[in-house]
Amino acid sequence: MTGTPRHICIVLLTGLGDVVHGLPLINAIRRSWPDTRITWVVEPMPAGILSPHSSIDQVIVFEKKRGARGVAALGKRMQQEVFDVAINLNIYSKSIFPTLLSRANERWTFGRDRAREGVWLAGNRHLHARPRRHTQDMFLEFAHAIGVKAEPLEWRMELTSEEHESQRRLIEQFEGKRVIAIAGASANAKKDWPADRYVPVVNAIQNDMGARVMLIGGPGARDASAARIITEGAAIKPLNMLGDDVRRLTWTIGASNALLAPDTGPVHIARALGVPIVGLYGHTNPWRVGPYRAFEDLWVDAYTDGEPDPSNAEPKLGRMERIEPRAVIERVERALATPRVVTA
Repeated sequence: MTGTPRHICIVLLTGLGDVVHGLPLINAIRRSWPDTRITWVVEPMPAGILSPHSSIDQVIVFEKKRGARGVAALGKRMQQEVFDVAINLNIYSKSIFPTLLSRANERWTFGRDRAREGVWLAGNRHLHARPRRHTQDMFLEFAHAIGVKAEPLEWRMELTSEEHESQRRLIEQFEGKRVIAIAGASANAKKDWPADRYVPVVNAIQNDMGARVMLIGGPGARDASAARIITEGAAIKPLNMLGDDVRRLTWTIGASNALLAPDTGPVHIARALGVPIVGLYGHTNPWRVGPYRAFEDLWVDAYTDGEPDPSNAEPKLGRMERIEPRAVIERVERALATPRVVTA
């Protein structure tokens, strides 16, 4: 890259965890080029993560589900901007539209080895070929490619004063007791631990450990079903905090002493906030999708056979069912004694 760009377009549409992984890149850009304007194109669901954020000048929402109308609306909106550089961190074809519509002279994508569905064709600059690894590491490759220093790693998940007040009122409800947030469902049922197995864990947390449980997640049917099964089986009913507000999800996780979850977006919000994570892994590889560089001793890992290999993306069917409640209870006890990781 020659000189300092005036305006960079970040294309990272979804999912929730991936958008969180994009934050250290834009913070690195902001540190190196404080006067560069940064625009992020994103789909509606994770957009709340990005606003407000001190490193992002504006967010453009791409309503991909509207089909051709959504693309046309995005094109009209992008015509109002002049971009020097576009960086596409997604690997699927839907990201081709904002990358090309940016009209940037320099358009970065993953190369053909890692991008899919022809995404690399939308770029005229590509990352060097290399094995897949943790998503966070792959995104940070773009920092090195454009000549900015990735370290120190910063997420800067920022709350408004109103959100801080809502978080304070939530914490007050627990009257000084420690709180475990549980996300009982992910976007893929194969990644989930059977919901009924959370019941003895919840009872151990609330009866034996003297802590309380909050159920978190989205408004979908599987989230609701898992919450119902857990609630009906629990001796003390947990607080239900399910909803469709990503901002609310963020400050709710921030109010917790630890998070218990499978491979799902809230894990990466917790990691960005430094909240200890008891991660349940069997279907997916925790060394590729788990909380980045943190809390490995709290994972229940039914996936890894032998040495960890972050490049292995092969799903393993039936592994989540191997996880036993007693192993999860032990990790939760350990998590309650684990301090938060300092993050920026």
